[in-house]
Amino acid sequence: MSKPRIYITRPLPAAAMRILEGQVEYHMWDRENEAVRRETLLREIVDVDGIICLITEKMDAEAIERAHRCRVIAQVAVGYDNIDVAAATRRGIYVTNTPGVLTETTADMGWAILMATARRVVEGDKFTRSGRWKTWELMGFTGQDVWGATLGIIGLGRIGAAIARRAKGFAMPILYHNRNRAEALEAELGARYVSLDDLLRQSDFVMISVALTSDTRHLIGERELGLMKPSAILVNIARGPIVDQRALYRALVDRKIWAAGLDVFEVEPVPMDEPLLRLDNVVVPPHLGSGSIVTRTKMATMAAENCLAGTTGKIPPNVVNPEAKEHR
Repeated sequence: MSKPRIYITRPLPAAAMRILEGQVEYHMWDRENEAVRRETLLREIVDVDGIICLITEKMDAEAIERAHRCRVIAQVAVGYDNIDVAAATRRGIYVTNTPGVLTETTADMGWAILMATARRVVEGDKFTRSGRWKTWELMGFTGQDVWGATLGIIGLGRIGAAIARRAKGFAMPILYHNRNRAEALEAELGARYVSLDDLLRQSDFVMISVALTSDTRHLIGERELGLMKPSAILVNIARGPIVDQRALYRALVDRKIWAAGLDVFEVEPVPMDEPLLRLDNVVVPPHLGSGSIVTRTKMATMAAENCLAGTTGKIPPNVVNPEAKEHR
């Protein structure tokens, strides 16, 4: 009996490859620092039983149509807005993700960005390296206090709750806004549910950890930024299109808000002519939310296990569209 054939869109850690070795035949895009070209992707997936991909690959209806014998698309991420799940479901293709393993790591990163932005760590680092540090200045590079400040969390899911637990160590009052109230978390964290407008008006730090959907695209625009305090800081660790970047740029230039920390952008990698990159009051890591060695390795092994299950006739453990089974 022949082995399932799969395509892998980026080199995976050794632990993930050990799961696949001997179980499948695979082709792989072997460049770590370059996304697979679209034409290569469309050619390679024509005759495979499974695909392991990253958020950089657009698995739209065209790609799914090409992958006519595919049984599973295993995403190495928790978000999967790059995949046309409806199109996959219609063709009986399971789509999987990697929930749970990156919660604490992403919450750590959210806090790293919050702290770096509040205390101007990146600006100070550049200043030191430039040789311009000539004396100690009383008000030089002064930032915003975090201890005791109010934290507003948009999206109190797994990652939002992990961020809130860390906030308790900083004696921060916690506000949150969700589609639905999370009463158990309110009791655990002392968090208070408020409307989105009230959260924006009252928070010193606004942390976005909500999923990207048609309802949350440009959730934060000119009107919403205008509600925030002039001293407030916006941190986005979810998905770039949740924030209207043009509106954010104007809000930062006009000092309607104090600063922003962005791990994600509307277009990634962010183009070098993006106006936000010219501002000193913006911290811009390159989408590092889940970027610890342990977590990224766990994500890759989960994707390998999901792919292997899907190509051998099993329901993958982390399937997001179980209804695809009805279309097989």
